[in-house]
Amino acid sequence: MILLLPAALAACDRQSQPPEQDSAQANAGIGGEVSATSGEVKGGGAKDSAFSYKLDRSKAGAAAPTLTFLDPAGGDMTLQDFAGKPMLVNLWATWCAPCVAEMPTLDRIAATHGAKGLAVLTISQDNLGMKAVKPFFEKHKLPHLKGYADPENQLGFHYATGQLPTTIVYDAQGKEMVRVVGAMDWESAEGKALIDAAMAS
Repeated sequence: MILLLPAALAACDRQSQPPEQDSAQANAGIGGEVSATSGEVKGGGAKDSAFSYKLDRSKAGAAAPTLTFLDPAGGDMTLQDFAGKPMLVNLWATWCAPCVAEMPTLDRIAATHGAKGLAVLTISQDNLGMKAVKPFFEKHKLPHLKGYADPENQLGFHYATGQLPTTIVYDAQGKEMVRVVGAMDWESAEGKALIDAAMAS
């Protein structure tokens, strides 16, 4: 049981989210176990229990969805607004500890690769939308990230990985390359390799 504890704590599940998230995410697949899929590879290690993830390439080649989400000003936008750029689309929530642990690494990746054309999109799945996202970004120093929100969990329903955080890597043509299900240290060798592949697309 003791050995299973770090793995249980490494991902945000239905038990760890506030009550107002339950009904909206139960059907979206956010909160359950991740089912095995073809092309799935486990990553992360015991050195840092905050970073535990699986790579899922089973949807490689799929086009980015056209679903809308909110920009920091509350306006509608889609992933197609970033056409021509490789993207890291990160689904997260303010109540998810591994999501919060992953954020600084995403911020540093945005600082390093943003000017080179990489779009790093952190899209909150909090039901409160900007009411949750804005205070979070005011409290945490993440100067290279913007707080997007998907309060209706449309992207959560679409990707249905069963876990937060989930990051989908897209090439410059808007085609999915890989899903990172769980929290990754994006400055790790594997994280850098995924980013390099997207940047080379």
